[in-house]
Amino acid sequence: MNDNVFMAGYGGQGILLIGNLLAYGAILENNNATYFPAYGPEKRGGAATCTVIVSDSEIGSPVIGHPCSALLFNQLAMDKYFDRIAPGGLCIYNASLVEKVPEHRPEVRLLAVPANELAAEVGNARLVNMIILGAYAYLSKVVSLDSLKEGLEYILPERNRRFIPANIEALDRGAEFARKVQQTAGKQGGF
Repeated sequence: MNDNVFMAGYGGQGILLIGNLLAYGAILENNNATYFPAYGPEKRGGAATCTVIVSDSEIGSPVIGHPCSALLFNQLAMDKYFDRIAPGGLCIYNASLVEKVPEHRPEVRLLAVPANELAAEVGNARLVNMIILGAYAYLSKVVSLDSLKEGLEYILPERNRRFIPANIEALDRGAEFARKVQQTAGKQGGF
């Protein structure tokens, strides 16, 4: 097994947090993982990207040119990175902030997640990242939801551990959304 995902949005959306969580969840499942964050000098609002590679063998480099999957959190990320997704890849994007998908590439599976609305239903607008990660975990099967939930204990600082139940609910909500879309598309011969 060898999979990689590229995440992009703006600072403050929790992209680096879920990248770290994904890598940690993979390690908990005895896989190798690299976590390669990049961000601008701004504390919030600047560009934030992250690449995670998960493999059951050694990983030669944390850099990828054409990711298998992309998690795109805003329009700027969609405009800038959509074309880099490998043929046959998966693009999960925040439909609450992405109004226009570039020219459709039929070889890329798309999942539009109304992440802001789902996070609001969970009760915390800052959980958009966990909604998207839950959908990705469900569709990709790269790491289990249980490993992600366990990983929260390790990556969240002590002062934020009180938010673990809400993070778990958001992961589950994202996975459930992806499951329903996949189930509906399967009946219609898609996704």
